[in-house]
Amino acid sequence: MDASSNSATPPAVVALVQRFAQNEDFYRGPSYNEALCRVDFISPMFAELGWDLANVAGYADAYRDVIHEDSLKIGAATSAPDYSFRIGGARKFFLEAKKPGVNLKTAPEPAFQLRRYAWSAKLPLSILTDFEEFAVYDCRVKPSHTDKPSVARILYLTYDQYPEKWGEIAAIFSKEAILKGSFDKYAQTVRGKRGTAEVDNAFLAEIEEWRETLARNFALRNAALSVRDLNYAVQRTIDRVIFLRMCEDRGIERYGRLQELVQGTGLYARLGALFREADDKYNAGLFYFSQEPDRGPPDALTLGLKLDDKVLKDIVGRLYYPESPYEFSVLSADILGQVYEQFLGKVIRLTAGHRAVIEEKPEVRKAGGVYYTPTYIVDYIVKHTVGKLLEGRTPREIGPDRETKAGRARKLPKGAKMLRVLDPACGSGSFLLGAYQYLLDWHREQYVGQIVAGKPLPAGLGERIYQGAGGVRRLTIREKKRILLNNIYGVDIDPQAVEVTKLSLLLKVLEGETDETVGSSLRLFHERALPDLTNNIKCGNALIGPDFYNGQQFEMFDEEERYRINAFDWKAEFAEAFKEGGFDALIGNPPYGASFSASEQQYLRARLQSYHARGDSYVAFLEAGIKRLRDGGTLGMIIPSAIFGGPAYFPVRELLLQWTQWERAILLPYDVFAAAYIDTAIVCLRRVAEASTDHVALTYEYPKRERITSMDDITYTRVPQHTWLADPEKRIVMDPSAVELIATLRIRCSLTLGDIIEVRRGVLPTPEALSPRKTRRHAYPYFEGDVYRYRLNECIKRYAALDESMKERPRDFKWFSGSRLLLRRLVNRQFRLMATSASETFITNKNLYSLLPMSVPHELVLGVLNSRLLSHLYVKLVTQATKDDFAQVTIKDLCSLPWPGAIPSADEKRMVTSVRRMLALQRRSAAATATHEHTVIQREIDQTDREIDRLVYELYGLTDEEIAVVEEAIAAPGDRGS
Repeated sequence: MDASSNSATPPAVVALVQRFAQNEDFYRGPSYNEALCRVDFISPMFAELGWDLANVAGYADAYRDVIHEDSLKIGAATSAPDYSFRIGGARKFFLEAKKPGVNLKTAPEPAFQLRRYAWSAKLPLSILTDFEEFAVYDCRVKPSHTDKPSVARILYLTYDQYPEKWGEIAAIFSKEAILKGSFDKYAQTVRGKRGTAEVDNAFLAEIEEWRETLARNFALRNAALSVRDLNYAVQRTIDRVIFLRMCEDRGIERYGRLQELVQGTGLYARLGALFREADDKYNAGLFYFSQEPDRGPPDALTLGLKLDDKVLKDIVGRLYYPESPYEFSVLSADILGQVYEQFLGKVIRLTAGHRAVIEEKPEVRKAGGVYYTPTYIVDYIVKHTVGKLLEGRTPREIGPDRETKAGRARKLPKGAKMLRVLDPACGSGSFLLGAYQYLLDWHREQYVGQIVAGKPLPAGLGERIYQGAGGVRRLTIREKKRILLNNIYGVDIDPQAVEVTKLSLLLKVLEGETDETVGSSLRLFHERALPDLTNNIKCGNALIGPDFYNGQQFEMFDEEERYRINAFDWKAEFAEAFKEGGFDALIGNPPYGASFSASEQQYLRARLQSYHARGDSYVAFLEAGIKRLRDGGTLGMIIPSAIFGGPAYFPVRELLLQWTQWERAILLPYDVFAAAYIDTAIVCLRRVAEASTDHVALTYEYPKRERITSMDDITYTRVPQHTWLADPEKRIVMDPSAVELIATLRIRCSLTLGDIIEVRRGVLPTPEALSPRKTRRHAYPYFEGDVYRYRLNECIKRYAALDESMKERPRDFKWFSGSRLLLRRLVNRQFRLMATSASETFITNKNLYSLLPMSVPHELVLGVLNSRLLSHLYVKLVTQATKDDFAQVTIKDLCSLPWPGAIPSADEKRMVTSVRRMLALQRRSAAATATHEHTVIQREIDQTDREIDRLVYELYGLTDEEIAVVEEAIAAPGDRGS
């Protein structure tokens, strides 16, 4: 990063440097403290970097540039970073301030403290400064208390270097640099190659080790434990320890209470006493041991178990400074959710000898892992579902007060309806956390908008919002509880996932709280600190209801199978919601490709009209989700993009286009999910009685290899929904110019390609059917080469026997002999269809299609197939054509492409002549050896290619404007590489 010249340094910074130099001894003396240093030097310095430290712009608290987090400091043991610099409410880096008397270059403690903060908050870079010194650290390197202060330090300056190095500082840490992406680029260039361990991966490894240790010891010391109870006990113990430890670092619990347990014996019994105290204080289902009215059955299992002291000593000992690298005051519920999402992918199993082993869940193994939805996608979906429903409403119109002073529920205003947000497969709760945070921010802004300077708060507002340290307005814990209970709902089939979701939401309630604010709620309102989420987050099968057992003998399914199926009665479990027509918003990332038993498949096909053709679990979640929405409700999900155009997904597209208005359709880049090659899309829909004929959907298609970390700067295109409905296959085409061209050609062309060709896919021989020699009577050469446009790269090393040893025998040998066309199943990286002709006899594999034109010359069909026009139409119509892992041609989609109908003989003859010339040129090119000869032939090939394209445009009657659309699209096909 180049430094700018001295003249670029702001005069105010030069003055700060001069003032420090003139009074250096005083500033380094014992009477000058950190607070003064921040006011005198650090804040003014960062103001010159464009940061609004005092929120002069008057942004809502959720979006102010800088949070002074010293208000969270509780005593000497627990603290938070002094400054948090943010863009749009998202943290970008921390700054930890010290007084000038501290030697930051040699003292290890300040560096370790900063790195713990930033590493735990998953920030790449952060700053340590006392103005006299300025150190930047790569905070992706896992911190250790034994590290020297130089470890992970990537920049070190002294104050006298600021004028010379100001350009370098501003190029990284100014607000403008961050908005332009320079900060992120710099963070990538300095990323350490050794020692990097993201906090979520490290903490996942930590709690996975806890799980293994706890599982083995619980199983060893409690011989009667069932596998189900063992999983419950281990999960509950981990959740409770994490909850209390996070409360300590946030100042809600006295720091070190868990640590004190390691002194002495009988640790598990003493831990149980802390758990019982927590139940009295928090009311969370996490700590529920004695039956209470209107609550479900308590935990009568875990506190009666036996656990060795050493197990707890090892776990608790690693949670505290200096051994612990974690700073739980900044470890967010979102990061914890990412950790738990992976954690829930494994389960404890008991061997025949009652020994606990950890193994991956079968459904996770099948899916190739667990993939956590990135926060920016969660935020986008929440904004365009929940956010849309909040427009024009007030807090009183979306949820009643839980109680009045008389103890009775307060009614909503006339005509208002409670807003209920649901994730039907909530997992670790990432979408519900996002929705809850959005609602918290919205409520706070609504209340702040009612405050008039110099006047008393409106009646009742004091119970909802208060002014915290630094003038920041915060929701009361009582109000946060009310919002959570009124508006957030979830279901998951996995009981552990349900408990993790509850834990994440409860920790979100406690963010920003202290022992004082929690205690005031207890004293003023005689309420426990946290809500019981039993009626909000429930365990059950979102797709299978109790009527699953109708007509079947209940006894056919043993206890374990019924436990696995976990039938769920929506209308009984959420009676209030369905009395009002259903849920208002449904959000999430539903399971893809989940396994169902034969009886479950039969049940789903009988009840879901879109599920019968393609039995994919996310299709079932889409249709079931729409049915659970009230009229006008919104649905936002991230799902596989194949639904937009795949032939098998026609039923669900037809249903969604009829039942909903498509508000947004976004095709995402390839790498949204780390290490998972899943082509995905976002859909935001609104349930309506009938889709409006003039409704316009907003669409956007990301370049396939673009790397994104937000979805803020999207320039949408507008596509009338009726154009998708008019398509016989109901495909969701993102490009309006392509939609218009396709619709025009359907009118202009009297036939489809399927009307003039027969198509068959090649075969999949078994190993027994293949041989290096012709050893059987019905053995033929087996083609293992490649097909390109007008070119066949032949490779035949084996023979395939077309007899009983063949796994899939063709019905007719005509597909492998005589004059025919071969089309490659995979779409190439320039998004082009690739076909050529063949006459030799050979067996083709499943990656090639054989085409036999009927009553039209082979060359005519070949020229059209290889044209720019047909590639353009196919890629725009079929999302499978742009997949990262297996972009392909399907027979149904191929055959649906338009064919121009009757073609004049003169045009047919010109096309045949041009295609034959192209085939001959390709053969000459393959045989050429000299570079110049290749160049000359390639020029002829390019010219002939253009001539064929021009003839195809004429055959289809394209106008100059329509041709321009095709040419432009093919000229910039994407960024898949060569």
